[in-house]
Amino acid sequence: MEKTPNRWGIAIICTLLMVCLGTVYAWSFFQKPFCDTHWTNSQVAWVFSLAICFLGLAAAAGGMMLPRIGPTKLALAGGALFGAGYLLAALALGMHSLPLLYIGYGVVGGTGLGLGYVTPVATVARWFPDRKGFATGMVVMGFGFGALLMSKVIAPLLLAQMGGDMVTVFAVMGVLFLLVTVPAATFVRYPPTGWVPPEYALPRDQAGSGPDDGGRGARACILSGEFALLWGIFFCNITAGLALIGFQSPLFQEICGEASPGLGKEALARYGATLIATSSLFNGVGRFFWGGLSDRIGRPETFRLILGSQFLAFVLLMRTDSPWHFALLVCYVLLCDGGGFGTMPAFVLDMFGARVMPAVYGAILTAWSAAGIAGPQLVALIKDRYPAELYPGRASVYSFAMGCGFLLVGFALSFLTRSRRGKPVA
Repeated sequence: MEKTPNRWGIAIICTLLMVCLGTVYAWSFFQKPFCDTHWTNSQVAWVFSLAICFLGLAAAAGGMMLPRIGPTKLALAGGALFGAGYLLAALALGMHSLPLLYIGYGVVGGTGLGLGYVTPVATVARWFPDRKGFATGMVVMGFGFGALLMSKVIAPLLLAQMGGDMVTVFAVMGVLFLLVTVPAATFVRYPPTGWVPPEYALPRDQAGSGPDDGGRGARACILSGEFALLWGIFFCNITAGLALIGFQSPLFQEICGEASPGLGKEALARYGATLIATSSLFNGVGRFFWGGLSDRIGRPETFRLILGSQFLAFVLLMRTDSPWHFALLVCYVLLCDGGGFGTMPAFVLDMFGARVMPAVYGAILTAWSAAGIAGPQLVALIKDRYPAELYPGRASVYSFAMGCGFLLVGFALSFLTRSRRGKPVA
């Protein structure tokens, strides 16, 4: 009889995969250097937007395929495509081909992101029915830490070693991620049928077969009003976060440059990279912190705190011209952005059950696809329409006002959700 793997070992492997995938959130590290090659903000932002868009689409498809082909094969496919995306991006940079960069990093790499993202989350949810928010929060925390690893370790080290040759840097990163994600994926697997943690009796409703479930299949759940509410809340939270994530470094450099006009490009770039690293740390901790908190106070209540407090942070961002205040507020927004990702898997599990969780959660991630286009593209259009040289600070204010609008909508939607399956919020 095959020995049951240690569930904490599975969780660590899944977290490692997420760290690799999360390097995509350091995209703003490359935004300014790519723009310096005569591409516009909007053109470069489309690379990141496509990656996030195909992440959500692939996650939705992967969630449907997961019950049929299992987590190991799906994680392998995700890791292979993610690494291939970096290799194709290197080829695109060498040819100075923006369309190939869109296809390589955006479509191929984004598809790998989606397959690789949904698999660890759905897998860990099966291994930890007793600590859903804590466990899924821990795994998606790795995604937040990926940007820290990229912006402060991988990218600076490789750029220094390769003399700033971006083509070689992306090629090396592609090989590196293939060497890590593909072997790690072979350890991602579901628990044996009927397995539960010691001293834990799995409730029937959490298994997706309770009376509240009504025997609904994944399709019926995805077409339900509850799904639409969760999708809308998730979309609003992610859009506001991505409005900052894709541009936090250039925005911060603009504010620092206005506060200290004597700073050179290299110093400003270092400041931007430091903010990416620090905010990604908050993003990772937020996934763990808010996910664990939701186990105690409830999923809707947690989202109300996330969305409401973020709204206040965006209002303050519109009024600050201090680099320190800006950095602190960005870090808090990223803490809350991560919280949405840390809380949503358990929210889906509570509302729809473990049986349909992979498919429903994968479909929920299409909100990430839509937000990946809406957030970065709206900010890019604003920045191109109001360049800092002609309209100092105006693009930032308009971008933060846009974020406020999305957060208000999400906050209102959170009051229409249910605390537990079938139990209205008091």
